[in-house]
Amino acid sequence: MTVFATALWFCRQLCAYLVHLLKRCSRYLQRIFTNNRTVWDETDLLVFCAKEWKGETEQAKQMRESYKTLFWKYHVKYIRQVNGDKYCLLRAVLFQIFSQGLPLPSWTKATDILKLPEKLLYSQGCNWIQQYSFGSQQYTGSNTLGILRKCIEALKGQWMEISGIKDEAQRQNFCNALFTGGSMEHKFYEAIKFLMLYQVIEAYECLASNQECIPNFFSDLFRRDTSLDPLSYMMNHLNSIGDRRGLDQIDLFLLEHSLEVKIIVYRLCKINTKDFLEMYTDEYQRDWHEVLLITEDDRHYHIPVVKI
Repeated sequence: MTVFATALWFCRQLCAYLVHLLKRCSRYLQRIFTNNRTVWDETDLLVFCAKEWKGETEQAKQMRESYKTLFWKYHVKYIRQVNGDKYCLLRAVLFQIFSQGLPLPSWTKATDILKLPEKLLYSQGCNWIQQYSFGSQQYTGSNTLGILRKCIEALKGQWMEISGIKDEAQRQNFCNALFTGGSMEHKFYEAIKFLMLYQVIEAYECLASNQECIPNFFSDLFRRDTSLDPLSYMMNHLNSIGDRRGLDQIDLFLLEHSLEVKIIVYRLCKINTKDFLEMYTDEYQRDWHEVLLITEDDRHYHIPVVKI
């Protein structure tokens, strides 16, 4: 091989490496941009649809029909895009609770949620809660109670602060600064997961002692082989939320019961069926505030903005 050929080969290899490096940098910057995309930005619904669903496949046609139905029939004019990780549903729900200035759930007035980890461990004998996992952070052993307490303190503190802001614009600005994808957000979502677990434990004990009536969805939850009791629910479902999975349909009932909000979901993949507009409420919940969600596939959720 001549010197010229060797130099040419070397230049080609260098160019190929630089192209590969540029692609990796591009993907990295794209992930950074996506992870830091603001959840509060409003995008015109039909513009968003036209950008996301081009072409003439059956799925694209279905989605365009679904978005047009949202726009004209349900007056959803804009959409707030939510970061697409495994916390996206919790993020979409909590953002709306905070931006509306809703109060803490009424049941927290009689229960000090900051003391729940110790209460469950020492008073109710639930020593298995030390196997609680925090999203992608797996089993934490002796540190579990301390981490849980910090998560609950963060959620309660920010919730009380923002619900005390009466000016809507100021409250919105607060949310804009708060929901930026940092570690504080993850504490909120892990605290919510723990509140869900607490409700499951309370319901299970009520069923065991026939003390009081509980919402019907708990019967369905405990009927599954993977959630026959609170421990199996935590190990098989709750621990993986934020890491390997989001929330199931039954989890939505539990979530709204724990946070005392009415969750209404536009399920775009169910166009022209009764399941297109899904409501996870019972009659006793009629006075709760509404939280609206949009999903195309029951996995990733955005926030619809209704304007008449």
